[in-house]
Amino acid sequence: MHTYTIGEVAGMAGVSVRTLHHYDAIGLLTPGRRSDSGYRLYGETEIDRLRDILTYRELGLGLEEITEAITSVDGSLATLRSARVRMAERIGRLEEIVAGIDRAIWAHEKGITMSAKEKLSVFGDFDPAEHAAEAEERWGSSTAYRESVQRTASYTSDDWAAIMAEAGEIHARAATLASQGAASTDPEATELVETHRDHISNRFYDCTPEIHQGLGEMYVTDVRFAENIDTAGPGAATFLAEAIAAYYG
Repeated sequence: MHTYTIGEVAGMAGVSVRTLHHYDAIGLLTPGRRSDSGYRLYGETEIDRLRDILTYRELGLGLEEITEAITSVDGSLATLRSARVRMAERIGRLEEIVAGIDRAIWAHEKGITMSAKEKLSVFGDFDPAEHAAEAEERWGSSTAYRESVQRTASYTSDDWAAIMAEAGEIHARAATLASQGAASTDPEATELVETHRDHISNRFYDCTPEIHQGLGEMYVTDVRFAENIDTAGPGAATFLAEAIAAYYG
């Protein structure tokens, strides 16, 4: 059976030798054997396992989640099938986002001013502007909404792409914590809430504790918000809402 050195495997997979050393140290990917000189050697079985590891890493899973996924009794085939479903969902979402960004770039190049709704199209079918009246009624004041309109009026397509990326990272982190069974009071959950609030304050309006709590409630009571956030992964909206409630509770 042909074997590969750690350097060869690192080169083929596009990872560092240090990463493979780490995978070995934690028992995630152990070399099939060692040479007479003690060098790590990888066979086809280890190559298959590394492929599975890297596939799940692309999906944003942590090392503990990856270990659980690839060591399941169902074996590698079930792992690949599960990964394919999740990757296809991610690709579909990214294609929608790319299409929205392409529209923004085209408008910028043509000198066309996009409406707020058009700018927000990079977020998919979800249009926060539709909920402005609900937000005003819930919070009892339109100050935040007016501030948001004023600030976003000058945003470029690059600004909106950056905003989308920031929000996506927050939602993805919420999905990861939810999948890990983290508590809403864990330090990571607290950090997530603070990052979320800073994101809104930095990009849209001063997100007061009252507004932030109201947003958290809407994330679980309004299916439109929940579905948008859950594109990052099952349970993301619920976890984020519960973390916000725990933060202020």
